Amino acid sequence: METTRQQKIAMQIRKDVAEILQKEGAPIVGGSLVTVTSVRVSPDFAYAKIYVSVFPFDRNAEVMRALEKNNWFVRRALGQRIRNQIKSIPELQFFLDDSLEYIEGIDRALNN
Repeated sequence: METTRQQKIAMQIRKDVAEILQKEGAPIVGGSLVTVTSVRVSPDFAYAKIYVSVFPFDRNAEVMRALEKNNWFVRRALGQRIRNQIKSIPELQFFLDDSLEYIEGIDRALNN
């Protein structure tokens, strides 16, 4: 069960990472539309799991590799934004949220 503080920090990280990817991360995502769908923060704020959705779907693997490779860049930019809210910047882990792709597949199956 997440505490209220964890939820607030997760919400702030979600907002900030989305803004970082939109404004500063264009070279990282390479023209793909990347949406931060959710963030889960560990109770000690040492780790943050960031779930992203990528469109077009066929670029999932490429974008995920780029995010992992440039994890340091996103973490540094995030640190500049939330330094006053928590003592240390959490380690970031990016995970693919493929729920939109799954929904699209179901929709196609139902329409055929």
